[in-house]
Amino acid sequence: MKTTSIQIIEILRDAGHEAYWAGGCVRDMLLGIEPKDFDIVTSAKPDEIEKLLEHTIPIGKKFGVILAIKNGHNFEIATFRSDSGYSDGRRPDAVEFTNAKEDALRRDFTINALLYDPLKDIIIDYVDGQRDLRDKLIRFIGDPDTRINEDHLRILRAVRFKNSYGMQYHPETYKSIKKHAELIKKVSMERTRDELNKMILGENSGQAFEELFEIGALEFLIPELCKLKGLAQPLEYHKEGDVWDHSIRSLNALTDEEIDPNPLPANPPSLALKWAALFHDIGKYDTFSEENKRIRYDHHAEVSSEIAKKILTRLRFPKAIIDRAYWLIRHHMMVDPLLTMPDSRKRHWFLHEGFEELLEIYRVDIAGTEPKDFSVYEKIKKLYKHEIAELKLLPKQLLTGEEVMEILKLKPGIKIGEIIEKIREEQLAKNLKTKKDAKEYILKNF
Repeated sequence: MKTTSIQIIEILRDAGHEAYWAGGCVRDMLLGIEPKDFDIVTSAKPDEIEKLLEHTIPIGKKFGVILAIKNGHNFEIATFRSDSGYSDGRRPDAVEFTNAKEDALRRDFTINALLYDPLKDIIIDYVDGQRDLRDKLIRFIGDPDTRINEDHLRILRAVRFKNSYGMQYHPETYKSIKKHAELIKKVSMERTRDELNKMILGENSGQAFEELFEIGALEFLIPELCKLKGLAQPLEYHKEGDVWDHSIRSLNALTDEEIDPNPLPANPPSLALKWAALFHDIGKYDTFSEENKRIRYDHHAEVSSEIAKKILTRLRFPKAIIDRAYWLIRHHMMVDPLLTMPDSRKRHWFLHEGFEELLEIYRVDIAGTEPKDFSVYEKIKKLYKHEIAELKLLPKQLLTGEEVMEILKLKPGIKIGEIIEKIREEQLAKNLKTKKDAKEYILKNF
């Protein structure tokens, strides 16, 4: 990808245009991080870019942005521009094609406004972005209030960049994002979701959510999570603090190799797993009760799963992620009883495609607790690893639903699913091995 991006820059240069790497790829390169993308800025107008490059898509031609496809890679190529008017708090009302300096000055943070000439190995810095990188400082370009009013999502971006790169806010930056926190509710759910996903998958995700609460943005994003602040837990089991503290600690534990260097599944955690870790106890506010100085949260796992589903649906998450997070949260309290389950039920859980992530939720739930006791977790993990190789060799299903209906002359319904489940239990108990065994079993028992 890097080599191809340089080839594109050479094509633009040979045609008499300026062309540079810009934004995140320059920032990451200077931080010693391998860039994921190489965005290009140029003096060439969109029509000129399309003529010079063979495969292009006008994804934002109105704003001077062309997508170029070369050697199997995608590159955003943007014409130098200045913006004016942001009546929707997201996009400029009008753009004017201009020069490299004006283009840099329209961007959000100084660390994202650096240009790099890969042919001459020169950094072009109009905003002291290199200094802020060295000082680990998140600073808006120009007036912070103006930058936020242009695009309200920059509130979340400031929090994400600060925590992902282990930086600090410039005082004026922090003052502004805190002052304008309420504006985040005007951002579309899709853009909010995408930014929160980057935040929760990045470094220091727990701290990022702490800061979203501190600046007052979280109440407009996930008010259900804010309710966990100050929510008491039984001290004999949770000396770490309130339910909020426990949830943040659990989220952080997903990527804390000191807690378990060999978790199941291997890092990095999936998006569903990350959100499930943060939300696994979110129903404790609604299920809180206290009797004789004893705190209880009856059925909190079920309530938590329903609340998490509503939040993720509101944020426009794909159904697959919602369903997996829902399942993990709903069942996170059943891992402990596995040791005393009948072998057939135990094996049933082991074979579930989500079991390793379920075991991971159980692990980080413990890791977020003081005092920690991993003894049951280690036993279940060892048992799972011992049995799973053999279990995966078993046929997935001895009889299909259609075969069951034909054998028993039944119509479609809940009963068929129940029979299939019983066949599976008997199979996992090693009482049934063949289709013939399964047929004889259902004829005898149903």
